Amino acid sequence: MKRSSMSFFLMLVIHASLAQDKDLVLWYDKPAKEWNEALPVGNGRLGAMIFGRPGEELIQLNEETLWTGGPVDLNPNPDAPKYLEPLRKALFSDSIDKAVSLLKKMQGPDTEMYQPLGDILIKHHFKGAPGNYYRDLNITKATSATRFTAEGVNYSREVFASAPDQIIVIHLKADRKKALNFSVGVQHELKYQTTVSNDKHLVLAGKARVDSYGKKVSGSFSYEDSQRQNGMRYQFRIKAISPDGKINSTDSSLVISEASEVTLYVSAATSFNGFDKSPDRDGIDEQRRASDYLNAASKKSYSQLLHAHIADYQRYFNRVSLDLASGKAKELPIDQRLVRYREGEADLALEELYFQFGRYLLISSSRPGGIPANLQGIWNNSISPPWRSNFTTNINLQMNYWPAEMTNLSELTEPLTAHIKRMAKNGAHTARYYYNARGWAAHHNSDIWAQTNPVGEGSGDPKWANWSLASPWLSQHLFEHYRFTADKDYLKNTAYPLMKGAADFCLDWLVEKDGILVTAPSTSPENVYIMPNGTKGTVTVASAMDMEIIWDLFTNVIEASEVLGTDREYASLLKQKRAMLSPLKVGKKGNLVEWFGDWEDEDPQHRHISHLFGLHPGRQISPLIDKKFAEASRKTLEVRGDEGTGWSKAWKINFWARMLDGNHAYKMYQELLKVSTLNNLFDTHPPFQIDGNFGATAGITEMLLQSHLNEIQLLPALPEKWAEGHVKGLIARGAFELEMVWKGGKLRKAFVISKAGGQCRLRTNQKIVVKGLKANFRLANELVTPQYITTFDTRKGNVYEITVN
Repeated sequence: MKRSSMSFFLMLVIHASLAQDKDLVLWYDKPAKEWNEALPVGNGRLGAMIFGRPGEELIQLNEETLWTGGPVDLNPNPDAPKYLEPLRKALFSDSIDKAVSLLKKMQGPDTEMYQPLGDILIKHHFKGAPGNYYRDLNITKATSATRFTAEGVNYSREVFASAPDQIIVIHLKADRKKALNFSVGVQHELKYQTTVSNDKHLVLAGKARVDSYGKKVSGSFSYEDSQRQNGMRYQFRIKAISPDGKINSTDSSLVISEASEVTLYVSAATSFNGFDKSPDRDGIDEQRRASDYLNAASKKSYSQLLHAHIADYQRYFNRVSLDLASGKAKELPIDQRLVRYREGEADLALEELYFQFGRYLLISSSRPGGIPANLQGIWNNSISPPWRSNFTTNINLQMNYWPAEMTNLSELTEPLTAHIKRMAKNGAHTARYYYNARGWAAHHNSDIWAQTNPVGEGSGDPKWANWSLASPWLSQHLFEHYRFTADKDYLKNTAYPLMKGAADFCLDWLVEKDGILVTAPSTSPENVYIMPNGTKGTVTVASAMDMEIIWDLFTNVIEASEVLGTDREYASLLKQKRAMLSPLKVGKKGNLVEWFGDWEDEDPQHRHISHLFGLHPGRQISPLIDKKFAEASRKTLEVRGDEGTGWSKAWKINFWARMLDGNHAYKMYQELLKVSTLNNLFDTHPPFQIDGNFGATAGITEMLLQSHLNEIQLLPALPEKWAEGHVKGLIARGAFELEMVWKGGKLRKAFVISKAGGQCRLRTNQKIVVKGLKANFRLANELVTPQYITTFDTRKGNVYEITVN
C-alpha cells in the first residue's frame, strides 16, 4: 500500500522529536586554553568562537565578507598567452624543466585573505577560583552555554548567532539578584578605533588591508593603495540591555553593575558591495547597516530572539536523524571521550555526533544570499590565516559542499552556485586573456573577489599554482543540484549555461596528440612523479584527473541537453570528443595510472588521490560498472595507504564507500576521529581545515546511501560495527527522501517519499517488496554477491513502504 503524505509527515515529526532527545551536545569541564578548543556558532554571515573563560571571557568574531583587497585585475599578466605554445612543445619533447619555467611566467597574483572581525572581552572580578565549571555546544539548538560558580553565586552565559535577526546574542545571568558586575571591551590586531555612541553602543570600527602579503614586520600593513583607495571598512557594535542592572560606559567599554541578567546584542557589517565593486569608493554604509540590525533586534527580548533562532535553525537540522542504536552518550567531556576512542574504546554516540556536527557547521557557515564556506567555514582568528583561508578549488571548496544535497541541506548550496556565477564572469576573461580560449576558466584558488587566474606570482610551484580545471569540477556541483532536486528550471536557466561555458573552455583546452585528446599542460594536484631516467616532474600531459573531470563534465552536459531537449549538435560534438579523451590505464602494479606514463611517485602515500576522481566524486569508475578499473582503484588506495591529512582521510571514507567496502570506510572514519580531530571536533590538516568535517559527513552518508549511478543503493557500504541502526531524511538523486531501519547488518524496512515523481530504482542486498505496488524485480548480475534491482513508478508527494521479502 501507499502511505499517505500526512502519515509520513507525522512519522517524521516523531522521529525528529526522538532525535532531539539524543545527546547531540559537545560538553567540557574546563575552559578553552586556545582557539582550537573554543566552540563555534554562526548564522552563515556572522561567526563566533567561544572560549568559556569564567573571569575574562573571550569571544572571537568573524563576518563572512571581511577580506583584504578589492576587485581583481582581469588581465594581470598580458604576456601569458605567448608562452602557451612553447610550453606545449616543451612538454611533448619531455623538456619538463623548461615547461615548469614557462608555466611560472604564466602565473598571476595570489588571492586575498579572509580576516577576523575582532574580539569581545567580558571581564568579571571574582575572588578565588570559580568552581562547578561546565561549557557546551548544543548542536540540536545551535546554542553554546557556559556555567560556573563564584563566591557562592551560580553564573551562566548563553551565546547563539541568529539568522532571522542577523546578530549574535550573549545572555548572562546570575542566580542571586544584582550579582552581575562586569565590563565589556573589544580589541583587534589590525588598525581600529573604539567609541561609545550616545545610545551606548560600543563600537569597534576599522578597515582591512589592501594588500594580501600577510604579517611581515610590525607596521608593514598597507591600508591604502597607490590610487589612495582604502581597504574594506568594517565595524561591530554591542548594546547591553538589563531589566534591573546599571549600564554605564567609558570611552572604550561598557560597564554593567548590580544586574541579575543582561543581554548583549552584537551586530556587524562591512562595506563589501559585490565582487566587482570597490569596497571603499563604492562600498555600502556599514555603519548604517550594523546600526539597523542592532536597533531592530534590541527591540526584542532574549526569549523572542532565542525562539526565532531555534525555529530557523531546526528547520534545516531536524530534517535528518541518525541512530546507531548506541543509547545515551557517555557521561564524559568530549576531550576525554576522544582520548578513550583513540585508545580503542567504542563510542557509537560520538560517531553519530560527528556526523551531525558536519551538518551543524554547514548550516552555520553557508546560508542563501551569502558567501560560500571557505577553508575554515567562517571561523578564523588570524590576519594571516593558513592558505589565506580562501576557496581552494582542487578539492577543498568542493568537499565543503559534498554533504549538502545528500543530507537534506540543498538550499545551502546557493552561495556556492552564486560564487560559481561570479567566477564564470571573471573566468571568461581568464580563458581569453591567458589561453585565447572560449568559455570560462578557473584555477587553484579563488576568493571573495572571484579570482580565477593562475596564482603563484611567478614563483609558485605549478603542481598547484597552474592547475586549470576548476571550472569543470565546480560545474559538477551545478548538475548534481539538478540530479538531487529534479528542478528543470534551475537546470535550464542556471546550471546549463555555466556548464556549457566550462565545456567550451575544455574543448579549446584539449589538444590532439597521436589520435587522442590530451590536456597540456597538466598536473595531478599536488603530486610529483619520477620518470624512468630519474627526472622528477610536476607537469605532464593528460593526467588521469584531467581526463576524468572532463569526461564527467561532458557526460553531464550531454545528459542535461537530453533533459532540456536542446543543443543536440553540441551534445553530439561532446560525445565525439569524449570518445577521444586519453583513456584510463592500469599500471604495472595493478594501480590506476595517475600520469601520462606509468611513472613512480615521489611520495607514494601522497595526501591527494586526484586520479580517483572518477570513483568519487565522479561516476566513471565503480565495481558495478567495470571490475578492471574498480580493482585498479582499490590497488591505488592500498598503495596510498590509510595515513594522510584530515581532509585526505575524509576523502578516503568516500572512496572506500564507493568501493562498497564498508569496513574499510569505517576504518578511515575511525582514523579521522582518532588522529585528525581536535578537541572541539574541528578537523585538522593540520592546522584546522573545515573540509575534513564536511567530507566525513558526506562519507558516512555514502556508506548508508548511494545514488550516483542512476539507481538508489540502500546500505551499500554498511560496516559490521553498525549492525543496527535507523536513519531518516537522507536524499537520493531523483529527488527521493529515504528512511531506513536495519538490524543484524541487514535492511528491515524503508520508506521512500517521491518529491518530484518519476521512476524509482532501488538496489539492495536482499529481496524487497514495495507494499501495495507491482514492481519490476530482477537479480543484478554485476557482482558476485547477490544484488537485486527493484523498479517502480512514483507520484510526487507519495510515500512508499519497502519491506524485506
